[in-house]
Amino acid sequence: MHNDNDVNPLKLVTKLGLNRRQFFAATTGMAAAVTMTGAAAKAAPGANGILIPAPRRGIILYTVRDAVSRDPLASPYASGFKEVLTELSSIGYRQIEFAGFRQHANAEGGADLNTVAGATLLRTWLDDLGLEAEGNHGSIPSTITDATIAQFDTACEIANILGMGHIGTGSDPTGSAYVADWEAAAARWNFFGERAAAHGLKLYTHNHDIAYSFLLDSGPLDASGRPTRSSGIRRLEYFLANTDPKYVFLEMDIYWAHVAQYKHKSYTAPDGSVVTSIFDPAGVVEAQTMRFPLFHAKDGKVDTSQANGYVMAPFGQGDIDYSTFLRRVGAKGAHNPMWEMDTAPGGTAAPNQSLELSKVSYDAMAALRG
Repeated sequence: MHNDNDVNPLKLVTKLGLNRRQFFAATTGMAAAVTMTGAAAKAAPGANGILIPAPRRGIILYTVRDAVSRDPLASPYASGFKEVLTELSSIGYRQIEFAGFRQHANAEGGADLNTVAGATLLRTWLDDLGLEAEGNHGSIPSTITDATIAQFDTACEIANILGMGHIGTGSDPTGSAYVADWEAAAARWNFFGERAAAHGLKLYTHNHDIAYSFLLDSGPLDASGRPTRSSGIRRLEYFLANTDPKYVFLEMDIYWAHVAQYKHKSYTAPDGSVVTSIFDPAGVVEAQTMRFPLFHAKDGKVDTSQANGYVMAPFGQGDIDYSTFLRRVGAKGAHNPMWEMDTAPGGTAAPNQSLELSKVSYDAMAALRG
């Protein structure tokens, strides 16, 4: 018996409101991928071009959150925004992505710099140190009301004081597996993306592996009336196809995209068959490269004993082939790679480890050729 919920991928183009150009530009998951492994800093023989120009070598401060948040009166190491930014500048970093604007209360400027006065102080330090703020992992309102619009406008004002080109969030537009929720998220992001553009900013979302898993958009319905199978379209592919490229941008975390390549390899089709579909991280960027102004240049070692298939590592010490990735995505020199390592802080055993690894990783970024 025919089931209206059993939709093949081409029929789904119409069902989801995509035209064929949008669908094939955004959907790379159905194509076979080139598996990218090998030492991160190795370039192809004879390749000698600088892949990350000096002005675009960046870091997200989440990597050194322990240093930003520690008490300068109780530590001999760099503590608080001013001292940490000074050290990062001396290493060579020129771009900064914030992960909020809080520091230890004893650091210069006080605990909370998410104010006009605080942002003005931060901007003074950035300018003095030759640093450029690129973005912030804040939050995007979950509803559109007069109050949330005002809240977003204030965040944009802070971003402009800091001289940012982008404003964003560290989480996915929605954690749902269902089309209706991604459709609502796309509409909300289109609205706030246009609002950000009016402030001269690009709105971006930072994604983890789950965003590259498959939508549940077809097949038999569950007891709540929700689809249980997939047409093979990945969540973020749908989001890309249903948001305005003038207003909505993405920051691919290259580590988590490779985790997705490892984890999200197949889906259950409407007819119940299991279909293999390997994700190609560079391919999804290559299809719309200017929609990815920012990257998280996070490295990882292959470890299939872990659920994610990788463990985080300093840049250049993992198995993600950054040389090939950056050469494939095109627009050389147009992207802003921010080094991140969630596990960089060393705790009481190695209190300065995150800043030490910042130097190791900067040197590897500077040495990357392709």
